[in-house]
Parts: sequence; C-alpha cells; structure tokens
Amino acid sequence: MGIYEDNAVRELLNWQKEMTKKSGFMENLTKGAQKKINNIIPEKLHIVITEAIKNMVKAVIFGSEYTTSSPLINQSLEIRENMVREKIDFYKKAAAVSGAGTGGAGFLVGLADFPILLSLKMKFLFKCASLYGFDVKDYRERLYILYVFKLAFSSQEKRNETFDIIKNWDIYYKTLPKDKEAFDWREFQQEYRDYMDLAKLLQIVPGIGAVIGAYANYKLMDQLGKTAINAYRLRVFKFN
Repeated sequence: MGIYEDNAVRELLNWQKEMTKKSGFMENLTKGAQKKINNIIPEKLHIVITEAIKNMVKAVIFGSEYTTSSPLINQSLEIRENMVREKIDFYKKAAAVSGAGTGGAGFLVGLADFPILLSLKMKFLFKCASLYGFDVKDYRERLYILYVFKLAFSSQEKRNETFDIIKNWDIYYKTLPKDKEAFDWREFQQEYRDYMDLAKLLQIVPGIGAVIGAYANYKLMDQLGKTAINAYRLRVFKFN
C-alpha cells in the first residue's frame, strides 16, 4: 500500500474504536433528555418525521430515484476519496442553505426541511457508493447505504449493533434474499424512528432557527460524510 492508503487505514482503525465504544454518561443523560423532549413534541411533527423516513426507506429499496450513477472503476483510493470529499462539500453547503431557508420561519415551514435533508443525505450516499465502485442497482447495495445512514445517526447502543453488521457485510450479504420484495422494510424503517437530533428541534424557533438550521444541517451532513468514507473503507480493505 502507498502513503495515502496507510493513512486511510490508521484513520479507519481510530474510527472503528469510536464506533465500538460503550455508551458514556453524557450520552445516557442526553438520551434521557431526548425522551422527555420527544414526549412534548407536537404529534404533527412525529407524523411528518415517521412518514419522511418511511418514504425514504421505500424509495431507496424499491425505487430507482437515486440509482443513475454507474460504478467508478479502475481508480485509486485517493482519487475516489478526493471525489467523495468534493461531494461532501457540495452537499454540506446545500444542506446548510436548506436549513437556513426553513429555520425560524415557523413550525410548518420548519417541518419542510426534514424530508429535504433526508433526500440530500440519500443522494450523497448513492453518489458515494458509486464512487467507491459499488453497483447501487443491486438492492442489497442500497440496503448497505441504509445501514451506513443508520450508523451515522444512532445512539451508541444501536451504533454498536449496526457496526457489527457493516463490518461483517460479506457474511450478512449472503443471508439477504435476492428478491427485494422479500425484505421486511417496515421493520427496518421503524428502527430509524428512534433517532431525532435535538439541534433540529430548535430550528423552528424564530430568531435563532435560521442559524441553528444551517449549522445543524451542515454538521449532520459532515458527520454522514465521515461515516460513509470509513464504512466503505471497511469494504475496500476488507477489515475483519
């Protein structure tokens, strides 16, 4: 391996430690606060979030909305990841614009940002998979994308479970039905419902919502980008 690949492996090893650490005191405290906040969130917001996630999962597994890119072949890891980072920068800026545009504009307008952000995240992940050379026309590759998404936006407890699946994807892949109609997408989408970023709740507050919306979206997309890079490095280097 070259210098770039050596550095990538070191980054990957550090990332793996982060993904497999135990839940800390602050995370448990945040989780408790999150549950309390979820209890006071208007039902309309819960419905919008649930439907947005449900529709996203269905579109990813069953649809062809994001499957236009062909796999990039015969390129070095450095070239691939430079292109991935360009996509991360583009989608971070797009997410920030969406958050700023809808933040602080009222409850109903603020709700509109959630499905927009989900769509941006999915478009990025499909581009990312193709740049690493994976064919997203195979629904099982699209399922991997959903697990990467879940890995990025889960509690540490769920993250540990999800990381185990991703790390052993070659084994898990063989257990999946070839027919996507046989996959239980309903159960899968419900797992996403447990996650809700607290910063996003402040996005609907007048006065500060625009700033928080832009910052939260930017950071969330950055977090997804870092997770995606390392999740695909796992497969490139075939870590066990």
